[in-house]
Amino acid sequence: MPSSPEAGRRADVLIGGAGIVGLALAVTLRQSLGPSFSVSVADPALARAPGEGLQAGDGRATAIVASARRLLTTIGVWERIEAQPILDMVITDSRLTDAVRPAFLTFAGEVEPGEPFGHMVENAPLIGALLQRASAEGVVLLQAAVADVDFPPGASERREFAGRASSNRLEVTLADGEAISTGLLVAADGARSAIRERAGIAVHGWPYRQSAIVATVAHARDHQGRAIEHFLPAGPFAILPLTGRRSSLVWTEEAKEAERTLALPDDGFHAELERRFGLHLGEIEVVGARHVHPLGLWVARSFIAERLALVGDAAHVIHPIAGQGLNMGLKDVAALAEVLVDAARVGLDPGSWDVLERYQRWRRFDTMAMGLTTDWLNRLFSNQSDVLRLARDVGLGLVDRVPALKGFFIREAAGLLGDVPKLLRGEAL
Repeated sequence: MPSSPEAGRRADVLIGGAGIVGLALAVTLRQSLGPSFSVSVADPALARAPGEGLQAGDGRATAIVASARRLLTTIGVWERIEAQPILDMVITDSRLTDAVRPAFLTFAGEVEPGEPFGHMVENAPLIGALLQRASAEGVVLLQAAVADVDFPPGASERREFAGRASSNRLEVTLADGEAISTGLLVAADGARSAIRERAGIAVHGWPYRQSAIVATVAHARDHQGRAIEHFLPAGPFAILPLTGRRSSLVWTEEAKEAERTLALPDDGFHAELERRFGLHLGEIEVVGARHVHPLGLWVARSFIAERLALVGDAAHVIHPIAGQGLNMGLKDVAALAEVLVDAARVGLDPGSWDVLERYQRWRRFDTMAMGLTTDWLNRLFSNQSDVLRLARDVGLGLVDRVPALKGFFIREAAGLLGDVPKLLRGEAL
């Protein structure tokens, strides 16, 4: 879906990265501010044919919580995809050799009547639906990466210029040589964001000695919309329901063991999988590719710089133990879009430092809190300590017996507590 060279030379907002987060932001801004507000998205994957690039299936799927589903519904994307409701969740705590895995905590119910607390969505159809919506809304799709940005020195720090304001544009060069002048650049180019590095924004955090094996599993019996998370000493083993008799698998292991397991021949991999998966869904079979992803906790020192905002994995990477990674990115979209739209409608410069600082204040504390929570949960459960195992199982059992506390955790996981942006409440901007 190429754009004309003329259309790409100026943009009110240029988004580097055409993943779920970048495309959702592009669609939201165009819908909210209309055709006079130009939005461009730059990503080399846009040059590939359907089935080979952004829409190519790689076995990945994502848990979409209720608030993120409301955003996708509001921008007209949700009805274009198939999603599997998560009707209940079971949490166990055991060792791999245990004959029985008792359920210590179960979640079932809805955040509102008829609204499950979460859905499972396959990434490729969701990206395809976002691309279609972006094209229909007039988003300019550029088939090259952001290669260079003319950031001023100290761009990630607020600076007072001697008697003059800073520039109201950034000059950006794409990998194909095209030059674009933009009022705001958004880095949505992932955990290894080249745009963030070019701006000189450091990240703080640490790697885990764990990796996640991701695959799709077909099974003989219906999952009934149930998600299961087995907490094993090496890390959580999550079975997440997909449409049909399929489930998405997120299998956390010690990093070297994950690489060894991934490299096993099919029969060896199946044997290791069956030991953890069990036979409650009948015969199982891995369908499609299987991948391994190193895990860590990383948060950018700043979510903004001069005429730059970071969103999604470019701003933060957390452990998948709570399934909140993409949902945090969509929270970034909702908050940044609301801030930019509010500013533009009253005649303020959406790319100014004061406007972007409001976005950073809104998202930074929540991001740090979620990152530290997932870090704490991973350390609490991913170990061999009998003392910690007893303490956490007593805690899980107490939560399971207090409906009000379970309801609080469900709404928190669904992204419906605190200062929730309009889009996550299902309200248009």
